[in-house]
Amino acid sequence: MYLDNILIVTGESSGDILASYLLKGLRQEGCDWPAWGIGGQRLSALGMECVENIDNLAVRGYAEVLPALPRLWLMRRALMTQAIQRKPRICITVDSPDFNLALAFKLKSIGIPTIHFISPSIWAWRRERLINIKAAIDTMLCVFPHEVPLYHAVGMRAQYVGHPMAQAIPLMINKDKVKQQLCDLLLNINQTTSIAFNTILVAMLPGSRETELNYIFPNQLAAAALLLKKNTNLYFIVPIASDLLMVQAQKYLAKYPDLPLTLLRGQAELVLSAADIGLIASGTATLEAALYRLPMVICYNMPYTSWLIMRHKNYLPWVGLPNILCQESIVPELLQNAATPIALAEAIWALLQDTQGMVLIREKFGALHQRLHCDTQSLAARAVIRQCLR
Repeated sequence: MYLDNILIVTGESSGDILASYLLKGLRQEGCDWPAWGIGGQRLSALGMECVENIDNLAVRGYAEVLPALPRLWLMRRALMTQAIQRKPRICITVDSPDFNLALAFKLKSIGIPTIHFISPSIWAWRRERLINIKAAIDTMLCVFPHEVPLYHAVGMRAQYVGHPMAQAIPLMINKDKVKQQLCDLLLNINQTTSIAFNTILVAMLPGSRETELNYIFPNQLAAAALLLKKNTNLYFIVPIASDLLMVQAQKYLAKYPDLPLTLLRGQAELVLSAADIGLIASGTATLEAALYRLPMVICYNMPYTSWLIMRHKNYLPWVGLPNILCQESIVPELLQNAATPIALAEAIWALLQDTQGMVLIREKFGALHQRLHCDTQSLAARAVIRQCLR
């Protein structure tokens, strides 16, 4: 017999954001069952009992996951033990498919209904996962409309709910206002940092995992130093997803004591809405930046072994979500060996010189925002409630 509680499992800061939208939707629909599981600050702020923090699950890639496997197995086994005891009405897994699908399969096998929020990118790579997904998940909540037919084709329930970020981010933003808010925040943090309003603000996002930051942030910092040689009227802002990553980022930044750069704990939404251009690690943050209509250069570095494996699994000519969703090369992508500091700096500089191109990028991102805009919180929450009633 199920008890009135919900298990939510997410594995990184972007998943914490997505899951918080869903939990808010459930509350708005009158479902006030206690939630517990793996989450971060946002889910915790909504009253969810986090038995593990997302920082303990944030591992990406193939080679780098191997040392963490024993810890991840123990974490998954502990969750299973608690799920058997607590008998949740439903398990909602959010993103992080490599960890979550295996957990969902075990939970489904003991009769706990499962929903996965944010479809794995089977349309981009590893489509063979569909068989395992069907075995683990009762209903897939899709954030992109082209995903639903892929699940229906294998006889699986799937629903398009729009992307929660497209709902949360306003369709129109007062750029001058948010830029002033960011400048005021930076001044409050560092009383010696007064930024002129015509200063070009560069958002740098090195990823939400420690392995990503270690491989990506050094090149971003070196690129920033090179850009300053071309234009001194630049200021760099780096939103950092966790306290652990902040410590690591500060170590890298110490090598550039004269760089006009501020590390911010959180505040990614303000930074992306206020910045003039972005240098952003491939991932959910690139879509968020696109919804804020921010021209950007997408970059990514990972361990070489993981790169060799993953580059042969991609079905599409792009890696960045903005380019994939728009089906064209709207913004540059510099990956692995191509993501050198010189190349990153030159790509950012080329965008800054192309005023007309920057306007076109913003227009295309605005159209993308319109396509993805739905009442995601309500649609996703109602899908969860329907699954509970089946």
